Amino acid sequence: MTLYQTQAHGSPTIYHCASFDIYFSETFETSIAGLRTPISLIITLLKARSDGMGLNATGRTFNVSKKSVIDWERRLAGLKPTLMLYALLHEFIHQEIEGNELYTKVDKNVPPSVSQGWTIVLMERGSRFIWELHCGGKNQQLFEKALTCWAQVIEKTGSLNLLTDGERRYGNLLFEICYDLIRSGRPGKPKKRLRKGVRVRLKNKGSQKGPGRKRQKYQAPVPEHPETEHDVAESRIHANHVEAFNASLRQRNAAFRRKTNTYAKSRNNLQRTLDVYWLVHNFVRVHFTTKMIPAVNLGILPVRISWAELLLIRYAV
Repeated sequence: MTLYQTQAHGSPTIYHCASFDIYFSETFETSIAGLRTPISLIITLLKARSDGMGLNATGRTFNVSKKSVIDWERRLAGLKPTLMLYALLHEFIHQEIEGNELYTKVDKNVPPSVSQGWTIVLMERGSRFIWELHCGGKNQQLFEKALTCWAQVIEKTGSLNLLTDGERRYGNLLFEICYDLIRSGRPGKPKKRLRKGVRVRLKNKGSQKGPGRKRQKYQAPVPEHPETEHDVAESRIHANHVEAFNASLRQRNAAFRRKTNTYAKSRNNLQRTLDVYWLVHNFVRVHFTTKMIPAVNLGILPVRISWAELLLIRYAV
């Protein structure tokens, strides 16, 4: 182990692997590998972006090109699979997940039905940890991608509630992805049920009165396992916490501004900003309500990750 001097990053450590007789820097395969820009400037710029500064404004303020800002964000966003994998290595006793969607414009001002700016949020209620933050058209593929990822969380959780406002596709698609066959010994196909310990509750919005309105206000939209405890208090069937997050995201992500033209120019660019937000929200920023880092609150990390430590995490191989 040796040290060497650089212009931008101080004196990084050089490690030697005796097995393969190779040398590598501590910045190898990290977000700042090969960069000459001082890490302090990168951190300051990324903080400004995560607090809601637009792309053009960031370039003007810090006298850097937009391509550099996009490149640094793309490098940081590449850490999401690594930290998601790390989060999925942990076991959880119980989780309550709120599911909701929010909308923004992408590229052009088109009707919401054909926009690629719909974003699905799956948030753990107690810790405010975001499991899924993915954008695209509001179609079945978007919901399938989000719930397929969430099915991995179910594998690591003993008891889990999914609570949504109005959108029935959460429960229906989860039922197709994550179910058990209940064999009763009777002839015929065994019945499908959600896995043991998994509950889905839907709060139907709007008036439930009038002709043709027979839906219950609170309901389980899909069959659940007979050994699952089905009691969920009606007062807890809501997505208020993720609704508050949606309001916060519109303040902290320039692509979600309501009355300006700062929206993303493509779905991939919007997803890049969402991936960066996912990292900052879950592992760096102290939540306003809980006064804790969501990953620490959920038990994934013992202490928070600083910006410098985040940029030195190596990508999963």
